[in-house]
Amino acid sequence: MPEKVPERITQLLADWGAGDQEALKRLMPIVYDELRRLAKVYFRRQPPGSTLQGTELVHEAYLRLADKKEVRWQDRAHFFAVSARIMRCILVDHARSRGSAKRGGGNYTIALDDAVRGAAMRDVNLVSLDEALIRLGAHDCRLLQVVELRFFGGLSIEETGQVLNIAPATVKRDWNVAKAWIYREMSRSAAHAT
Repeated sequence: MPEKVPERITQLLADWGAGDQEALKRLMPIVYDELRRLAKVYFRRQPPGSTLQGTELVHEAYLRLADKKEVRWQDRAHFFAVSARIMRCILVDHARSRGSAKRGGGNYTIALDDAVRGAAMRDVNLVSLDEALIRLGAHDCRLLQVVELRFFGGLSIEETGQVLNIAPATVKRDWNVAKAWIYREMSRSAAHAT
């Protein structure tokens, strides 16, 4: 992420929140560029043959963000948290619709981080991952935020720490705990499904 972008996003969000409509016009190209960057990071990890393309994801996320007129944007952290959640929702919705269009439903898989993947979990079902994330959020909201920002938002350990206002060491620890928790939950779900 370019050095000045975080401060610029925060300032433009603050200006827009204070009623400056010109700030919104200056903010939207930056938001679009950030969404493209996030989608690029996300799709770089995906197996070939995905029916959802990065451009489609960015356009849909952009439209959903632009439609959030009632949101009182607080800062850059709030923007990234909402963006990551929106991208997660789009991807899960796409997986569900793709799954319902095929026999066996919901078979859209994604490549999860190497530390999460075991020999039996090379690729994970995105809908199952979403269900595990819902349970994770009920267990520990910050762990869910770390996963959304790192996996769906494509942020680094340092960027995630800045967004959540926690130390990079805490992000690393939370990321490792969350990945282990998700692996355990998805392994249990897979065992119950067979």
